[in-house]
Amino acid sequence: MLPVAKRAAEQNHRCELADVFRHYGEQYRQKHCLPLSHLRVMQAVERCRTAALGGHLQQCDSCGFERPAYNSCRNRHCPKCQSLAKVKWLEKQKSELLPVGYFHLVFTLPHQLNTLDPDQQKDSVKSSL
Repeated sequence: MLPVAKRAAEQNHRCELADVFRHYGEQYRQKHCLPLSHLRVMQAVERCRTAALGGHLQQCDSCGFERPAYNSCRNRHCPKCQSLAKVKWLEKQKSELLPVGYFHLVFTLPHQLNTLDPDQQKDSVKSSL
């Protein structure tokens, strides 16, 4: 078990991608040449929902208990930020499914059909099924 995962288990905490990035990210970046876009994603995930991005206090209306709530990075690659969007998307997709079995079919059309208008391509694909 990775040290970061072991520490998370000891603290009764799920090991998250941000934990792995925080623990191993710097060492990984030093050994590997990454594109700027990847570096930005790693930094966003590392800083997501931490004091580095600021935050506010949430207060219970009943007892007045306060706890810090840190701002999210809102990066589309961040698993924390996109989990709700993913769930909503999946639910929408499921609602559109028919109650039948599905399978994925991939086939290649002859090269001569590449010159067709996109609307005609759709019609020819539908008619071939």
